[in-house]
Amino acid sequence: MSTMSEMLAQYIAMRRALGAKLREPAVRLSQFVEFMKSQSAEFITTQLALRWAMQPKDAQRATWARRLSIVRRFAIWLNAAEPRNQIPPHRLIGGRGRRNPPHIYTDDELERLIAEASRLHSSKRLRAHTYTTIIGLLAATGLRPNEVLALARSDVDLQNGILHIRESKFGKSRFVPIHDSTNAALACYAKRRNGLDLQRQTDAFFVTERGLPLLPLAVRRTFGKMSLAAGLRSGGTGQRIGRGPRLQDFRHTFATRRLIDWYRAGLDVERELPKLSTYLGHSDVTHTYWYISADPELLQLAQKFLCGRRPGGGK
Repeated sequence: MSTMSEMLAQYIAMRRALGAKLREPAVRLSQFVEFMKSQSAEFITTQLALRWAMQPKDAQRATWARRLSIVRRFAIWLNAAEPRNQIPPHRLIGGRGRRNPPHIYTDDELERLIAEASRLHSSKRLRAHTYTTIIGLLAATGLRPNEVLALARSDVDLQNGILHIRESKFGKSRFVPIHDSTNAALACYAKRRNGLDLQRQTDAFFVTERGLPLLPLAVRRTFGKMSLAAGLRSGGTGQRIGRGPRLQDFRHTFATRRLIDWYRAGLDVERELPKLSTYLGHSDVTHTYWYISADPELLQLAQKFLCGRRPGGGK
């Protein structure tokens, strides 16, 4: 009978053959299989999957739920051939349906994060340049972190200042125009990257000094350490990076600032909102409305604007 490690290798190969990149799941499932070995477990059980998923103890419930979801998909595949592998119930860990309150970065916080990124050490100094450029791009465009990391060199049109976001969330692709200053920063990074004459092993725009694509899991952890050093999150126990602002919060900040600017300028935000929704790649404008309810200042501005539109409200 095949070992769990062999079954995992088959599962990863099958999923990737179908088009899935499976970067984080591959890492997580390898860790889970090692955990199973340490527990002398031959088959997946719900209890075993739950014990592994709820690590570290100080992580957010959304993190636990994501880890369990990764194991659950693997268990479904295994169960088809070996029913003794249990499938953890769907939504066993609550919290995946609740969105975390966004952190809206201030200009000072952004400067501190970029300063920390510029201090990242590496033999060729590309790592510092990579992270400062990624943070700047996230802040300037509101792109999803995975969209930035998935950019291929052919997706970045430096001549026309346009990014091609391919098959992102909801399977949608779109073109994103960028400001001249953002385009200049990307061109500077590309020139530095190309000047190092790295062994090219990927078409990814952002790469490691070994010429490999950046792993989302590694990027999130590096960002957590930078946030800790910048004083934006409290440290966890041991080597944990604690809780605090996330890469996704640059997207929240971008959308929130744009909406605030529109309200302050007296624009009809209801009419402008579909433009922002298209730019951000939302499947429905209702997802963009969430930003209004998530920020106190936006709520106050929206309330003031709506009151002004009522009969007798002065507009």
